[in-house]
Amino acid sequence: MNRMERRVVAAATLLVASVTGLAVATGLYLWPGAPAPWLLSAPVPPPATEPRPAFPTTTRRVEVKPGDTLVSALARAGLDPRTAGEVTARLVHKGAEPRKFRPGAALDLTWNFRREPIEVRYAPSPWVRFAAVPARGSWEVARSEIEPDVRVEAVQGRVRRSLFEAVEETGESPQLVLAMVEIFSSDFDFITDTRRGDRFRLLVEKRYARGVFVDYGRILATQYASEGRILSGVGYARGGEARWAYYDPGGHSLKKSFLKSPLEFTRITSGFTYARPHPILGGVRPHLAIDYAAPTGTPVRAVGDGVVTAAGWDGGNGISVTIRHRSGYATMYNHLSKLGPGIRAGARVSQRQVIGSVGATGLATGPHLDYRVSKNGRFVNPLGERFIPGEPIAADERARFLEHARVALRRLEAQAPF
Repeated sequence: MNRMERRVVAAATLLVASVTGLAVATGLYLWPGAPAPWLLSAPVPPPATEPRPAFPTTTRRVEVKPGDTLVSALARAGLDPRTAGEVTARLVHKGAEPRKFRPGAALDLTWNFRREPIEVRYAPSPWVRFAAVPARGSWEVARSEIEPDVRVEAVQGRVRRSLFEAVEETGESPQLVLAMVEIFSSDFDFITDTRRGDRFRLLVEKRYARGVFVDYGRILATQYASEGRILSGVGYARGGEARWAYYDPGGHSLKKSFLKSPLEFTRITSGFTYARPHPILGGVRPHLAIDYAAPTGTPVRAVGDGVVTAAGWDGGNGISVTIRHRSGYATMYNHLSKLGPGIRAGARVSQRQVIGSVGATGLATGPHLDYRVSKNGRFVNPLGERFIPGEPIAADERARFLEHARVALRRLEAQAPF
């Protein structure tokens, strides 16, 4: 290409650029903000920005140990004593209860890359959580509460070897066994009367937090079937009372003046008799008591409300407690390894209160409880005595209770048929 031709090409290129620029300017003037399909090329997008790396943080969990306080646990986690005290004060101000700070609880502390504490999290229960963060030279605490998700569920099972195993086979906790046993403890002795093939069913409240099971609420209705006999218990709060109690379908209280047994679970090794070979003194002697075999240290409960008339060493009975009850009854608990807290002559005790622990003191060949009941000064067989029933449903509330019991038991039968 000669010199003249190069000049022509350059002039033509300049002309095209000028016309294009004029068209773009005209379009922007006439249609500002409008899309421009007439542009010769699409706009080039801005270069993508890469995310900036976040500053690293670390979180340390500290499990509460026996003897710990909130302050000492926070200090063990790395907070200086002054900061630990300040965070604790703020937590308490928001409702945290230091006296309920129990071993096994956990504190989560988060630190920034400069090793400065930036958050303290504390959950004293599945239902309450605290979060403390530094703010304006101090600490601010936020408290959040979770409303329990309460579900009523049916549980049923059959005894093959033991009641505990039967409940565990259902996937439930032994805690549920103890709750059911307590309902029927005045009418049924689960130590001596439980049989292979016994059946049980119950409606129980289960409490969940964020879909995770936490614990049991109230048992609404339950039945226990043994050798053709069916025990029924229906939970009910009488008018004007917050206390939840259990009644049979006719409205009679299941709580009697006396428990069937002073121990939760054990076995009888010697019954009430007027002629038993004595294992230590020899000869045939009356045994006006029930012997329950149990490991040393097993809690012994008062079978009824009363006043302690004697507590301490009593010769061949070893460490012993005697309680006076109403209607001329008295109970005696022998061969204890130790007395319960506050158990002394003159002390008032309530039904189920722990009054001592099983032992082998006095004339005993091994750890067991020698349990005796007297009425008007004469020993009687605890297993055969018919004790005074509790207070029934009042007449003016009877119709309401009967309907409540009918609905509850019908629901139980429908959800957990025998």
